[in-house]
Amino acid sequence: MKTKWDTQKLICTAMLAAAAGALMSLEFPVPLMPPFYKIDFSDVPSVIALFLFGPASAAWVEILKILVKLVTVGTTTMYVGEFANLIGVALFVVPVWLVYSRLGQTKRAAGLSLAVSVPIRTLFACFCNAFITLPLYAKAMELPLDSVIQIVASVNPAIHNLTGFIILATIPFNIIKISLNCIVAFLLYDRLRAFSHLAKPAVH
Repeated sequence: MKTKWDTQKLICTAMLAAAAGALMSLEFPVPLMPPFYKIDFSDVPSVIALFLFGPASAAWVEILKILVKLVTVGTTTMYVGEFANLIGVALFVVPVWLVYSRLGQTKRAAGLSLAVSVPIRTLFACFCNAFITLPLYAKAMELPLDSVIQIVASVNPAIHNLTGFIILATIPFNIIKISLNCIVAFLLYDRLRAFSHLAKPAVH
């Protein structure tokens, strides 16, 4: 029985990762946002994996979806965006799972855990943009950081420096994107739990 469960979990995780990779490629821009800020729903399969199979499965879906996109589409951000997504996996998986498991793995716990993830991941995005991704962009383009900000934020004339970029681009974009993914995942919650017999019982 254990072998059967392991096989089911492996297959389902791989399928969810493939779906997440495809959804990551189906992205669309947001008005007044930098060109690399695009909305996609690739976090939904990750949330499904988290609620059904636990944090390890969700983490693998997040990692594999990045690899799927790189293989099928390539990168438009000189691998900076993919790197940022990769280091943000833990800040997506751990807070959601901790809240969800400690509150009893109910629909209410699912909603609260997803709500908690929005500000945490948004704060991480602010830190990541300020100290990792934008400096890496500047280094790759061999330009001063302020010049890079002016280039990537040219669609929004109100952005003049790093602080403006974080307040006017990073924060609103991440709140919108993460919230949309969480809302869709939450709306699917009841149907997901119908397949809970496939998942391994949670260990408290």
